[in-house]
Amino acid sequence: MIRFLGNIEAKMDAKGRVFIPASFRKQLQAASEERLVLRKDVFQECLTLYPESVWNEELNELRAKLNKWNSQHQLIFRQFVSDVETVDLDTSGRVLIPKRYLQICRIQSDVRFIGIDNKMEIWPKERTEQPFMSPDEFGTALEGIMKGGAINEEKGA
Repeated sequence: MIRFLGNIEAKMDAKGRVFIPASFRKQLQAASEERLVLRKDVFQECLTLYPESVWNEELNELRAKLNKWNSQHQLIFRQFVSDVETVDLDTSGRVLIPKRYLQICRIQSDVRFIGIDNKMEIWPKERTEQPFMSPDEFGTALEGIMKGGAINEEKGA
């Protein structure tokens, strides 16, 4: 099972290539993952990089919840898969991030890879210099979740 952990800084070169952090590459190699799927995150202005098998699981889970004969469901599915790129690691362990993704997420050259369980997020470095939530907000939300309660989903990050 793949588990990416960490918050690792990286630099992109002028062509948009960035090294996948070594600890993340080891996870991919151990799982025999050769292809990755890249898309803009659904909720945040960052990129999400999925090992291909994880992407396929998530796609299957989404598809199972959608009715292909419901037009709204078809729009949701189409939106989810319409702007996805398959990327491969080069021999040096880098991936090429297409320019349109860099523009969408306002990524310049310094990025942070954040391990989010079985996928990775790629953020503009400056966006990660402050916590995503205040410590108090995080503690309260986590406590509510762990006690079986719900958090206010309207707030967002």
